Amino acid sequence: MKNSLIKGLMVFLTMLCTSLTYSQDVSGTVSDGSGPLPGASVLVKGTTNGAQTDFDGKFTIKNVGSNAVLVFSYIGLKSQEVNVAGKSTISVVLKEDSAELKEVVVIGYGTVKKKDATGAVDQISSKKFDNVAAINPAELLRGKVAGVQITSSSGEPGAANSIRIRGNGTLRGGNGPLIVVDGVPLAGGDVSAGGANMNLGSMSAKDPLSFINQNDIESMSILKDASSTAIYGARGANGVIIITTKKGKSKVPELTYSTSYTTSSYASKFDVLSTDEFIAATPGQTANHFGGAFDWKKQVLQTGNTVNHDLSFSSGTDNSSTRVSLGMANTDGIVRNTGLDKISASFYNSNDFFDGKVILETRIAYSNIKDRRGLITNDTGYIGNLLSAALYWNPTRSVYDPAQPGGYTRVSGDYLNPVHLMNSFSNNGDLSKLLGSLTTTVKLTNSLKYNMVVGIETSNSSVKQQATPDLNIQDFATATNPADLKTYRGQATVSNDQRVNKTIEHNLTFTKDITKNINLNAIVGYSYYNYASNGTYVSAKGFAATQTNLLENMEGGIPTETRVGSYKGLVDMQSVFARASLAFYNKLNLDLTVRRDGSSKTAAGKKYGNFPSLGLAYKLVDGKDGLVNDFKLRGNIGKTGNTEFPRNSSVGIIEYNGPNQFNVVNNANSQLTWETTTSYGVGTDFALLNNKLTGSVDYFNKNTTDLIVGIPSTSGQPSPQGIKYTNLPANLINKGVEVSLSYKVIDTDDLTWDISGNVAFLSNTIENLGAANVYNVGAIHGQGLSDAYVQRIQDGHPLYTYYLPTFTGYDANGISQYADGGAVKLLDKQPLPKMTAGFSSSLAYKGFDFSTSLYGNFGNYLFNNTNVALFYQNQLGGKNVTPEVANSVQSRSDANTPSTKYLEKGDFIRMGNLTLGYTVKGDVLERFKVKSARFYVNGSNLFIITKYSGFDPEVDTNKSLNGVPSAGIDYLSYPRARTLSVGLNVTF
Repeated sequence: MKNSLIKGLMVFLTMLCTSLTYSQDVSGTVSDGSGPLPGASVLVKGTTNGAQTDFDGKFTIKNVGSNAVLVFSYIGLKSQEVNVAGKSTISVVLKEDSAELKEVVVIGYGTVKKKDATGAVDQISSKKFDNVAAINPAELLRGKVAGVQITSSSGEPGAANSIRIRGNGTLRGGNGPLIVVDGVPLAGGDVSAGGANMNLGSMSAKDPLSFINQNDIESMSILKDASSTAIYGARGANGVIIITTKKGKSKVPELTYSTSYTTSSYASKFDVLSTDEFIAATPGQTANHFGGAFDWKKQVLQTGNTVNHDLSFSSGTDNSSTRVSLGMANTDGIVRNTGLDKISASFYNSNDFFDGKVILETRIAYSNIKDRRGLITNDTGYIGNLLSAALYWNPTRSVYDPAQPGGYTRVSGDYLNPVHLMNSFSNNGDLSKLLGSLTTTVKLTNSLKYNMVVGIETSNSSVKQQATPDLNIQDFATATNPADLKTYRGQATVSNDQRVNKTIEHNLTFTKDITKNINLNAIVGYSYYNYASNGTYVSAKGFAATQTNLLENMEGGIPTETRVGSYKGLVDMQSVFARASLAFYNKLNLDLTVRRDGSSKTAAGKKYGNFPSLGLAYKLVDGKDGLVNDFKLRGNIGKTGNTEFPRNSSVGIIEYNGPNQFNVVNNANSQLTWETTTSYGVGTDFALLNNKLTGSVDYFNKNTTDLIVGIPSTSGQPSPQGIKYTNLPANLINKGVEVSLSYKVIDTDDLTWDISGNVAFLSNTIENLGAANVYNVGAIHGQGLSDAYVQRIQDGHPLYTYYLPTFTGYDANGISQYADGGAVKLLDKQPLPKMTAGFSSSLAYKGFDFSTSLYGNFGNYLFNNTNVALFYQNQLGGKNVTPEVANSVQSRSDANTPSTKYLEKGDFIRMGNLTLGYTVKGDVLERFKVKSARFYVNGSNLFIITKYSGFDPEVDTNKSLNGVPSAGIDYLSYPRARTLSVGLNVTF
């Protein structure tokens, strides 16, 4: 009996001890690379016992067995399993899930796993952005995605970027991709007034994407082929960029503050003669030596700076999520009196109703951008603008002369004092932009949901320009007062542009497992877009010499010189679309898409078009261990369109210019329709070496037909004057190969090292244009260059092929010699790069992180319009020139003819960014309720390898001719800066 009691007691104690062993509590902290991670999930594997981390990333789970396995997970990070092994405290650091094929990417009207995508889709997440405040989100893509080329028009703060996905798809404007922000397609085109032309050249509008705050972006998806873009139909021919902004991620309130200070400096090696060099180069020209000293870089350039602040707050509950952000950036450019100030605010709120069956999402983004530009223009003539005046100013002249009016040295009406011009001409813009949307999602059944998006995009822009009366410039801002017949100077102009764009979209999504091995995801929808614009213009000229603030006293000008103008436009589009995505046996994926679009731009009877596509993908290897982990083949074919041509292009427009005065602006074309691109491509996505090496290879072929150009009509009667927009019977062929690779060199708890690179080989040719159809494009400007051009569009050649005489050198007398007697011929040289490449690397060791990126263009040529306009021997003495011209054997009597002398290779490799950072976390910060603090230094444009002699080879001055854009022409472009930044990111 006693033994039985002892045995029973032993069994009880054993069971008790075992029970105690399996019911321990486990606590700890979950972090990511930036610090403690609130809202992360911790689950006992195989059970429903779990918890979420709190504000400080801490968790506690009760009743955990000593041999249990805890699963730690968070959206966008790699899940991690940890054996408890009797431990009561466990802390983990979750890493970014960088396996490319496991990524979920955003596509048109939905998402898809990268491994299931049939189209060529790349996605850049916010964690892959360079740690530098970018004024324009497009800059974040530069060099990051194969086949995507980003080129700034100049180095000016907020300058427009040209975005090309798989080459140029049209002859005229509208080569940029469709931009979709949180499901709302933007109207496209300029959203700011470009300013008036005061006979010293016109100015480009600012970039329309500048309103988006980089720190509000969660990801950017780039859709490149028909399988992915056909869902956008008539607007998808040039690719689609889908920008997804951030939401509130966790239930625990989170406050993030970021700040940075950036200094900018002149980065180019380009220069003109110094004072001493000028004197040495002009012996005997004592009449041109004035005893002063002028350094254009000291007088016109400065050390620029940017101060950036961003504050965001996010929080949520089981049924709601909210995020609010504020941003401010103040930039002074490296050219004096230029800069850009930007404020932005965003709001996101999501609420679930009826147990998650109804979801309402509200998004509002607002920004205000004020810019200061000065007189920096695209197409100034021989007199010049601010930059040309600074470059050609005789360096032995002082810019100041107390004996002259205003204290400035005055030479003549066509020889400008750059400092006087800089201080007496102002050009200021003010753009306010609002993008708002309300998204309603209703779960009708477990398989069917309804989605509605109502969006509005508004912009209000004003550009105010003023040239004070003390500026005495030939043929500039001059007027005669009929009351006293005296000449007065000075001009003020105000240009306003307002746009209101509306979006309404409805769609139904059906998701169902038809069988165990066949899955269907289908969507049908309807879209309506309304794009309205209007603008006004007022100009006053001829002010009293004592007036300085002309913009506030425009009525002070000569009454008969006041000019006003206005315009108004409206474009409607409506569409129906459908897509069916089928997955068979987790091996074969099939996407069928069709969209039918109608546009008010096209002619009657040509309003509607159909845009279908087919995409196939087959997984030869899926989720295997060893050498080959994933290997997928893709193929696609489809049709997309391009509606980026002027509104009312198909109708006749007559302009009223006064009593009985009419001018035909646009001739009607009853057959005008949109451009259509038929494309096909094949590709592969793969993961090798236990998912260390991932990448893709693609081949594409795009054939664009019905190319639109504006043809000026003959002036003779009875043919009406004006432009007639016409579809050409030609084909524009773009084809190429793209390769992207990423390799995880080291992947340990303390040390990670990733490298990635991409390269794209591109070609384009215009075919079937006909020998008689030749279009002269690529306008150039300067003294003696009126109506000059250097490029042609001609059958059998790439777009914008250079059309020039071939320079062969100088004869014994210093006179330029040309092949074939100076005949102007098409050359085997083009401005569009034949190859683009990018490389990036990131290294992290404990709290330290290091990243760098490089990119480059190859195979293209640039025409240096600046050199042909300003720098030749005949200028030397009265004006300044470059050392190359001063030391050349060119005769002073040699004409400066546009030729291959000024055609230079545009190849370059640029270091885009280099960043070194350190993240602080732990007890020191926790006592202040700070989750993490990251300090960093960043350098941008630290070096460039190029043979180009101008300011910078990455340039795209707007030199359009007859509505046809150019490429690769450099004319007095704003110099690109080298920047150094220090910054701090703090999360509370």
